[in-house]
Amino acid sequence: MRYNEPSPLEVRVISQRFDLPNSASIDTYLANEGYVAIKKALDMTPEAIIEELKRSSLRGRGGAGFPTGMKWSFVPRNTGKPTYVICNSDESEPGTCKDRLLMENDPHQLIEGMMIAAWTIKSNKGYIFIRGEYRYLIEIVDRAIAEAYERGYLGKNLFGSGWDFDLYTHTGAGAYECGEESALLESLEGRRGVPRLKPPFPAVVGAFQSPTILNNCETFASVPVIIRNGGIWFAELGTPRNGGTRLVCVSGHVNKPGVYELPMGFPVMRLINEVCGGMRNGKKLKAVIPGGSSAPVLRAEECENLPYDYDSLAKLKTMAGSGGLVVLDEDTDIVAVALRTIKFYAHESCGWCIPCREGTTWLKKILTRFHEGGGQKSDIDLIGDLADNMLGRTFCALGDAAAMPTTGFITKFRDEFEAYLKKSQTTAPVPELVNI
Repeated sequence: MRYNEPSPLEVRVISQRFDLPNSASIDTYLANEGYVAIKKALDMTPEAIIEELKRSSLRGRGGAGFPTGMKWSFVPRNTGKPTYVICNSDESEPGTCKDRLLMENDPHQLIEGMMIAAWTIKSNKGYIFIRGEYRYLIEIVDRAIAEAYERGYLGKNLFGSGWDFDLYTHTGAGAYECGEESALLESLEGRRGVPRLKPPFPAVVGAFQSPTILNNCETFASVPVIIRNGGIWFAELGTPRNGGTRLVCVSGHVNKPGVYELPMGFPVMRLINEVCGGMRNGKKLKAVIPGGSSAPVLRAEECENLPYDYDSLAKLKTMAGSGGLVVLDEDTDIVAVALRTIKFYAHESCGWCIPCREGTTWLKKILTRFHEGGGQKSDIDLIGDLADNMLGRTFCALGDAAAMPTTGFITKFRDEFEAYLKKSQTTAPVPELVNI
């Protein structure tokens, strides 16, 4: 089930089977164009499949937005090593809950997308790495995998092609860090989930030191419809360089929060007002966090006439990220939001590299002091300096994910931080930073 009422403005492409009875079953999938794309793909060369993906303008739905066809083209196929296909279903970005629905309501679509990827790089083995808190989904996905084996869609000599493909689920232990691709691979291989230094990238040296395709759940789920209907058809659903549709997870101060499938480039204000029924309790819009908690915040005025796609958001120095759009009304305390955000990243830092381990800790300490009324005039610039010193200086993007929203909050809403200073100008002693 969808957990929210569908909107008539949605374009149902990868969510088209969500509301069907027994949508997770192989019978429902086969009755609704299921496993048609893999049979078509088996008659295509790897180069043709990659070109179709490039024409589709499909970009990674996990956060980075890297072109999928280009990413697949980086995988060498003649190294003498096995190749692997890995699905990153470690959906841990605050504000994001779309991959859960894909696995819960249509797991065979994910399986088929991974099969097409495996055929493209001649892989014989794949893994679906699922977030630790999503353990109940493993039962659903495992059941779908078992159905696929029973019907001959996984296993040996698939469709008489001579190609074998086996697929397994693997659970994380609830670490946000394992959503980063190299930390995910470390965890998959049985080690502590900490990031690897890159390059080399997973396409060349990935799972078990072998070439690997590693994509997000929504990205793989988009592949079958591209192969069935063509890359150009998919591209024309969205905007130039931003093809297709996107599952957008809307939370916060709206009347109808939920997960909606919309064309790339759908206007943000139409999304809030028409799809989500407007602001809750008739309040005014204050800010939007457009791509999960790591995306820098946008003020209300920046959202006017703003298309929701990768390039439009990048022009405003933020990102579509994981598709988690958080709507904040006029009563929202931005300092409190900044503190809650950095507490999350300080807690989830794996501690592997100093800029992230120390930077998130000190940002949390200073914002805590600020929020409790002990802020000093120099703190606002100090917060910015700490965040700037984290950017681009860590093994993985978690340091950036903590720094970027922090910088956004103090840049876009400096007036609110300064208002906190006025409230804190009392006779109360300033708390010692080191004791917080």
